[in-house]
Amino acid sequence: MTEATSPKKQTAFNKPLRPSEALARVVGAEPIARTEATKKLWDYIKAQKLQNPANKRNILCDDALKAVMGKDEVTMFEMTGLVGKHLAAT
Repeated sequence: MTEATSPKKQTAFNKPLRPSEALARVVGAEPIARTEATKKLWDYIKAQKLQNPANKRNILCDDALKAVMGKDEVTMFEMTGLVGKHLAAT
């Protein structure tokens, strides 16, 4: 097998995890890797225009994100830690 076709080694970051009900409303209910959940969150944030225009590192949470993040505004660094609390082993 070449490097391009060899399967990726399962790590804590790419292991499929079950999203909580709140997170599933944003990223879907199927088991998802932590990295893919973060990517889908960013897609949602950009589609809904939830980045603070004055400081794009801050996310202004709508109702769906408030259920996940627990507050009205989070930094992109806080977001990754808060999302981890909404992912459980399958």
